[in-house]
Amino acid sequence: MSRDRGPRRLRRLGRSALTAASVTVLSVTASGCVVVHGEREILPGATKAEAARALADFTAAYNEANGANDPSLDADRVTGALGDIDGAKLRAGAENQPGGNPKYVPLKLTDTEFTIPEKAGWPRWFVAASKANKGRGEDRWLLVFTRSDANEVWQVSYLTIASAEEIPEFAKDEDGFAQPVTADAADLAVAPGKLPQSYATYLKDGGSTFAAGVHTTKWRSDRAKNAARPGLAQQYIDEPVTSGDYAPVGLRTADGGALVFFTTRHYQKQTAAPGVPINVTNADVKALMTGDPKQSLTLESISNQAVLTPPKSATNQQVTFLSRIQGLTSAKGE
Repeated sequence: MSRDRGPRRLRRLGRSALTAASVTVLSVTASGCVVVHGEREILPGATKAEAARALADFTAAYNEANGANDPSLDADRVTGALGDIDGAKLRAGAENQPGGNPKYVPLKLTDTEFTIPEKAGWPRWFVAASKANKGRGEDRWLLVFTRSDANEVWQVSYLTIASAEEIPEFAKDEDGFAQPVTADAADLAVAPGKLPQSYATYLKDGGSTFAAGVHTTKWRSDRAKNAARPGLAQQYIDEPVTSGDYAPVGLRTADGGALVFFTTRHYQKQTAAPGVPINVTNADVKALMTGDPKQSLTLESISNQAVLTPPKSATNQQVTFLSRIQGLTSAKGE
C-alpha cells in the first residue's frame, strides 16, 4: 500500500482481479523478441461482479477493524487518504478503548451504483455510490476503489459523503462505461492534477478559483478568527499530496466537466504566550500525541475532497465542493 508522507515544513511525528481480461497484443521486434503490449489495451476498471465483491470485502474488513479498534484488520483494504484517516482513527480508538468498541454499529451499504471507467494501463479504479445506515438517509457514500496491478486486492483510497441530488450525471459510452479525465485535462477550468496545489494556495491566499462555501470561504474565515485569539498564536500550513494512491482521479460528467477526488495535508500549530496554558481536552488528540504541549501543539491532518470542476466553456469557472472529509493523523506537543 502506497503511503506518501510528503515534505514537512513544521516538525511533527508521522502516521479477483479484472485479470487483464483482454486479448493481449503481441508484437515481434527486429531482434525477434516477443513484446507484450497488454498495458495499452483500453479496459474497464472492473466488471460489475468484481466491483460488488470488492465492496463486500471492504465493508467486512472495515466493520471488523472498527468494532475491534484494530487498524491491522482492514489495512489491506484501505490506502491513500482513507488509509491515513482510518488508520489514525483506529489507533486513537485502540488507545481510548483497548478492548474494542462495543457500541459500534456495523456499516451496511445498499442500493449501490458502480461507475466504472475504461482506461489503458495501471492503476485501474472505479467508484461505488451507496446508501448507508449511518448519517442522513438521502446521503450517498462515494468510495474510490483502486489497485495498481492484477495481483493486488482492491483498496479504497477515497471516501466522501454527499447528498444523492448533488452527485452529477456521468458521461458514459454505449456500454455504460464512464470516461476518466487525465491529470492534465486542458479543457477543464482547473485540471485534476493542479487541484491539490490550487486548494492549498487558496487556503493561504484566497482568490476566486473555488466557489464560496463551508470548505472554502468559511474555513478561511474560521482560521482568521482563531488567529485573533489573544495569547495563542495560530499558524497554518497546507500541502498538496499527489503521489501513488493519493493521486487525483476524476470522471467526466455529462456537462463536459469532471468530478475529481484529491488529497491535501494540513498543519495547525498553536503557540502559547508565556503563562498561557494549552489545554488538550480531545481524547483522540491525546491518544495520538507525542511530547508535552508546554509551549506549542502541532496537529497534522489529511483531507480528501470531491469537487466539480467545470469545462472551460462554462460561464462560471469556479470549482465547487461536493464533499470533504478530514481526519487527524498525528499531534506533537513541545
